[in-house]
Amino acid sequence: MSPKGQPPAFTPQSLEQLTALPRPVYGHVQALPNVVLGYRHAHPWGQLSYAIRGVLEVHSDQGFYLVPPQRAVWVPAQVQHRVSCAEDTCLRSLYLEQAPAGWSDPQCRVIAVNPLLRELIRTFSELPVEYDTAGPDGRLAQVLLDQLGHAEQQQLMLPLPLDHDLRALCRHLQAHPDSPTGLTAWAQQAGVSEKTLSRRLQRETGLSFRLWRQRTRLLSALPALERGERVTDVALACGYESLSAFIAAFGKQFGLPPGEFFRARISSSEH
Repeated sequence: MSPKGQPPAFTPQSLEQLTALPRPVYGHVQALPNVVLGYRHAHPWGQLSYAIRGVLEVHSDQGFYLVPPQRAVWVPAQVQHRVSCAEDTCLRSLYLEQAPAGWSDPQCRVIAVNPLLRELIRTFSELPVEYDTAGPDGRLAQVLLDQLGHAEQQQLMLPLPLDHDLRALCRHLQAHPDSPTGLTAWAQQAGVSEKTLSRRLQRETGLSFRLWRQRTRLLSALPALERGERVTDVALACGYESLSAFIAAFGKQFGLPPGEFFRARISSSEH
């Protein structure tokens, strides 16, 4: 026991060795590895990672999830995934025995973090590891779960196909969002008709080739915008020939123009 009577903080190694969480919702800031694990792994419990600063990138078999500041990503239990981010990224992690109400599907999701949910996550991370589930701290955990269950889901996911050839095509477009290569050239390279290639991509991702490429271009723009790069430069780097076309596509996808998307973030930093 520590001098204050609290259990010793868990190390990343001991967290992996736990057979049960100390509490149904666990998130003490000093007891968790609030760091990015860039290798494929899974957790016995659901994990919520909240981006205070920087942009998280979560890769699973189902798709690619981008998590800008003041958003969070939910990774269900046993889902294999890996995470990457910029060096200055700051996050908080919560582990949950059960998914919040309404999150029963075994899919990752990105949610908006409003000011109330942000403060709940911050406050919860400072509670004792073995907080009293029957007292005020336990009720706070229930409020946190209720707020998570009602959080707005964000369209910050790019579905990935399972087909090997299609996935190679999609990985290339992700790595080169400014590539002008169109559906015709990709179909010729694959030795199929445009209609066949488009139908296969639609079947596996739910998006047409045009919409899939547009979404990957817009998602690739977010880290650069978060770093404060000029919108014009970002638009060109993502394959848009004009600033107006980029702004129109961005607004349709995210509901805000590029200049306002990150302006909504909380200016005060968390520690």
